[in-house]
Parts: sequence; structure tokens; C-alpha cells
Amino acid sequence: MNDLSLGEKLFIQGGIAQDLRSDGRKRLTYRPIYVETGVIPQANGSARVRMGGTDVIASVKAEIGRPSPLQPNKGKVSIYVDCSPTATPMFEGRGAEELSTELSVALQRCLLGGKSGAGAGIDLSSLIVVEGKVCWDLYIDGLVVSSDGNLLDALGAAIKAALSNTGIPRVHIAAEASGEDQPELDISDEEFLQFDTSGVPVIVTLTKVGRHYIVDATSEEESEMSSAISVSINRKGLICGLTKRGGVGLDPSVILDMISVAKHVSEQLIDRLDSEISAAEAVEEE
Repeated sequence: MNDLSLGEKLFIQGGIAQDLRSDGRKRLTYRPIYVETGVIPQANGSARVRMGGTDVIASVKAEIGRPSPLQPNKGKVSIYVDCSPTATPMFEGRGAEELSTELSVALQRCLLGGKSGAGAGIDLSSLIVVEGKVCWDLYIDGLVVSSDGNLLDALGAAIKAALSNTGIPRVHIAAEASGEDQPELDISDEEFLQFDTSGVPVIVTLTKVGRHYIVDATSEEESEMSSAISVSINRKGLICGLTKRGGVGLDPSVILDMISVAKHVSEQLIDRLDSEISAAEAVEEE
């Protein structure tokens, strides 16, 4: 957490109240976003996203698995975040472990609709090879390289970019199996299917400072927040997940207003992110 003087705190709060933040942005403006794809060659897909001083990497590994008996028509996705101790002094010791867990759970809620999978932004049914018997398990790993606020949005953007960079090997059923036996599979190492990210949402975090809320808060601005709501929204404007942090409660009408603002902001963020991902993939192909 930043140790700010009273003058610095008043400067941040006053700027936000006047819609002119410390770095010159308006309340609902993101910092410049930079995307690189294919940064980890041994992964099925990977991406690096930078928003100001926040720098994160996401990688996707696909492995053949068996669907859960409770959801025989869906594959499985696991999300784990690691916070590098060198990213910020607050990550040293237990701080990094606690934040890693908090971010992993929040991403799970925002991208997979929580444990139930209801409203999932990632289409788990697309990962089925043979219903009830064979599926793809996706292991998504996030790494916080450098932290200057708004980690959840940056990680969500990196995961979306990594998934769009993900190729899943084509699987042919060599021989069907009866009963509980597993079928014989022929997994191609030359043919890959591009993962469909059309329904994968972006995450928009609105941070409440005083009576106003802002997007893409820096770590200094986060130190002045009373609460924050993160909403994952897809291209159709549908909410895929929601999570809150900060100890101060929010009136339901305020939450609804924040969700409405997040929907508006998400449209611009999706367009910008799609443009950055396309440009990054064009560079990768050169």
C-alpha cells in the first residue's frame, strides 16, 4: 500500500472530483494498453499486457482430461495467478500469496461464472471431445510482473489475448470404446483449432474514491478507494460475472449505476483490446 502524505491524498481526491486525475486522464479513461502474443513458445497460447506501470502475462496449456460426472458435456478450466515478489514491495512475504488467491478467485468468478459455471464467459462445451469421456482441460496461468494498480482488468485482458492466441490440437477418434472405457485418440501435432474467444468478456473495475468512481485505477488511487466492483461483460453486453472488494458497503442503486457505467466502458475496451490483439498477432506472424 502506498504511504501518501495528506497533501497527496487530497490532490488525488480533488482531481478525481474535478474529473482530472493525477496523470491527466478523465475518470472513465484507461491508460494506453499494449499487447504481445505468443510470448511463451511452449504454451498453447500466451500474451503479455501492459497498462501503464502494470505488466502481466497469461499462458494457456491444454491437456486431455475427463469431464466431471456432474457436467459430462463440458470441459474444465483452471485459473491460477502468481504475483512476482519483485513486482512491488507489498508482494514480499505473505502479501503475494494472499493477493494471488484473491485474484485467482476473482478471475474464476468473472470468467467462469463462479463454481456453478452459470453465465460463464468461457464456453466450456467447446472443450468436449467425447461427451462424458474425453475433454480438454485448460490450465490458465497469470503472472504479475509489475504492479501499478488495476491488476484484475489487466489479467482479464491478458487471458482474453492468450485464449485468442491458443491453438488446440485436432483430435480424431481412432476407436470408439464401450461402457466406461476411454476411446482411443489420435492427437495431431500439426493441425490446430483456434480457440473461439467471441464470447470471452473483458473485466471492467470501477473504483470508488469519495463520491465518484474511476476505471483503471493506479495503485496510488486504489489506496484512497472505499470499495471497488469488477464486472465482466461480453461483446453482447451480457454480464458474465461480478465481484466486489473493499470493506465499505454499497447501496444497490449505486451498484446498478456502476454496472451501467461498466457496460458503456466495456464497449470501448473490447474494441481497443481486439485491435491490439489483431496487431500483436500480425507482428507475431511476420
